[in-house]
Amino acid sequence: MRAVLMAGGSGTRLRPLTCDLPKPMVPILNRPIAEHIINLLKRHQITEVVATLHYLPDVMRDYFQDGSDFGVQMTYAVEEDQPLGTAGCVKNIAELLDDTFLVISGDSITDFDLSAAIEFHKSNKSKATLVLTRVPNPVEFGVVITDEQMRIRRFLEKPSTSEIFSDTVNTGIYILEPSVLDYLPVNTESDFSKDLFPLLLEKDEPMYGYIAEGYWCDVGHLDAYREAQYDALQQKVKLDYAYNEHKPGLWIGQNTFVDPTARIQTPALIGSNCRIGARVTIEAGTVIGDNVTIATDADLKRPILWNGAIIGEEAHLRACVICRGTRVDRRAHVLEGAVVGPLSTVGEEAQVSPYVRVWPSKRIESGATLNINLIWGNTAQRNLFGQRGVQGLANIDITPEFAVKLGAAYGSTLKSGSQVAISRDQRSISRMVSRALIAGLMSVGVNVQNLEATAIPITRMIIPTLSVAGGIHVRVHPDRPDYILIEIFDAKGINISKGQEKKIEGAYFKEDLRRSQIHEIGNVTYPSQVMDLYSTGFEKSLNIEAIRHSSSKVVIDYGYSVSGAILPILLAKFGCDAVVLNASLNQMSLSAVEREGLLTQLGHVVEALRANFGVQVSANGEQLILVDESGMPVRGEMLTALMVSVMLTAHPRGTVIVPVHASSAVEQIARRHDGRVIRTKANPTALMEASQANPNVILGGSGDMGFIFPQLHPGFDAMFCIAKLIEMLTVQERSLAQIRTELPRVSHKTYTVRCPWTVKGALMRYLVETHSNENLELIDGVKIVNHLNDSWVLILPDAGEPLVHIFANSDDREWADNTLRKYRSYVQEFVEQEEGTEAPKAEALL
Repeated sequence: MRAVLMAGGSGTRLRPLTCDLPKPMVPILNRPIAEHIINLLKRHQITEVVATLHYLPDVMRDYFQDGSDFGVQMTYAVEEDQPLGTAGCVKNIAELLDDTFLVISGDSITDFDLSAAIEFHKSNKSKATLVLTRVPNPVEFGVVITDEQMRIRRFLEKPSTSEIFSDTVNTGIYILEPSVLDYLPVNTESDFSKDLFPLLLEKDEPMYGYIAEGYWCDVGHLDAYREAQYDALQQKVKLDYAYNEHKPGLWIGQNTFVDPTARIQTPALIGSNCRIGARVTIEAGTVIGDNVTIATDADLKRPILWNGAIIGEEAHLRACVICRGTRVDRRAHVLEGAVVGPLSTVGEEAQVSPYVRVWPSKRIESGATLNINLIWGNTAQRNLFGQRGVQGLANIDITPEFAVKLGAAYGSTLKSGSQVAISRDQRSISRMVSRALIAGLMSVGVNVQNLEATAIPITRMIIPTLSVAGGIHVRVHPDRPDYILIEIFDAKGINISKGQEKKIEGAYFKEDLRRSQIHEIGNVTYPSQVMDLYSTGFEKSLNIEAIRHSSSKVVIDYGYSVSGAILPILLAKFGCDAVVLNASLNQMSLSAVEREGLLTQLGHVVEALRANFGVQVSANGEQLILVDESGMPVRGEMLTALMVSVMLTAHPRGTVIVPVHASSAVEQIARRHDGRVIRTKANPTALMEASQANPNVILGGSGDMGFIFPQLHPGFDAMFCIAKLIEMLTVQERSLAQIRTELPRVSHKTYTVRCPWTVKGALMRYLVETHSNENLELIDGVKIVNHLNDSWVLILPDAGEPLVHIFANSDDREWADNTLRKYRSYVQEFVEQEEGTEAPKAEALL
């Protein structure tokens, strides 16, 4: 049998380790990852290996040559012009693959029983077998769902946290029959997980998953690289060591001198031709390459030192990576998680702070403290984007220097000379952050149209008229007054896709930032007539005559937090009386208690003035809570149902878009009006995209997120919602209180349970496995439907916190209460037992 070793990647998330090395040649225990893979293949009698190369191909060819020194026969296939993807590069060598063959990724450490996987493949007469494993946190991997016979039924490539249906993931090891390559086009970029396997699934080709026992680590980022080293030293994975075991847990190469006064804890590995000086302390977990010199009194706590490193007297190294040929001078400190690239120098008594990365051939001056990456920017993070945009503590996480780099990263994904619109709320912190973003955009040659302090619905509506590539809005987070939220829009005013977010994250983390010459630096302009454009669109989307004849009186509470209070001006223009409360800007954001106090005050004012209704506007013009004529608040699920009822009464047979967790009252109302309900994932971007993509949509959103009116613009707009309500109530001759009494009575309960990130995948998989497919909906999270009484329970992982939200929905209050209680106990028990030893009994509760 032949094996195809996928070795084409550049390992951008392992930078600076991979600036001059392809990822498969990065060393684990002083041997390249690819050598460990070849040793694994040999153990299973696979000795013909074809390596597909793209990035720095000569490095691997020079090391392995024809493979004879390693006991295999090596052949190389180089993608000369452009990468063809995981499947495309294998298609490119189809003439070499005339029998069952194995594909294995060149960037993982494993000791799986490949022979057993091959036997499984053959016994099932499979066309494609994926070797699977179970991991605590499957977000970074492709999730695979199989049936009882292990036949693959579903794929989900790198799911978001709320999409995790299983903790069984694709390891990048495949056993394939040559015929499957016939499905792939020639000389075209294609991917196994995204292209070939879904096609095989569609064609109903026999495709199975083999769950392998043993160790597997995808060495895809720096934390995983260090963990793989430590696991290998502790012999959690079966690897062939390059050196003899000097004593239990201590491997030392040839011609290495260790001073008798040096103290070495095990396990540890020291390469050949090393010199370890007097009184050196080497803590368990340390890996030292070949030709390394460590001077007297150096203190090494689990560092990984590559070949040729030189460590000075009294240097302190803490769980860091020191690359090839790097020198760390006397009394220097390199702290946990830091990486110093090849051929660099850390000067005397200098300090490299935790998780800082230094690119190759750099020098840190003596006595300097390096708190940021040497090239540019701040400490590396895993992800920039959360469920809605980039968010973090104001002036702690979201600082000016962070914003400059984010702006440059976003701008670097656009063409030089592109236009971007930027707006903000009126807070001083938002002004500071937006100016830093503008600086970053300008530095990479992007021009900025600065809308300054503008309500976010106005920004979304204006963006398509400005011929810009996208937009940014900065504001205090609507739910966290100490947080800043930065949202990035596309040219239509919709939040950018996950794919675009990944591009920006890639530019940010690998510091792939374009630098413009002086004459290419971007410009800033200030568009005029922004409010006029919004007002024109606003009026075109309303029945102005109905509003003029309504003589409505509305009380609007802005809660000291909404930019551009344009609504009272528009309503006055239409002959309505708008009483405004708390419109001045309060520099301190309101707490939840203070906002509730204002809501109570609003109810009293509505009653006293005998107004038609009141409304509290928040989230810089996106969200609202209504108060009916009796002073009673209308919010959450009731507000969702009320808006759906009002809009479907006016537009029978229309379509409404709601999140997956919305109350089933929406469907009951839609049936009254022959309407259609589409449910989406529980995030704003999904609601905006669905509202634009589907025909005849009259309303999207929910009481918690706000409401979308696609005929106006693609985003949430509380201001237009108020005007539309005035129109609808006038035409329908109803009041809010009357509509509320007509709404279906549905019991909709929710409860939030703590659930560690490492348990979410296992919980979702267990729920899928313990309930029949007929009762499952997997739009977002796991929804279990009871078709007998049209009730359901939804278990939805939180996208940003280690939490799981449980929703129970039914016309029967007792059913909802009991079901919520059962699943709350079920999830809590599962979390407790998963953190301990065993999972709870497999028992469907519905």
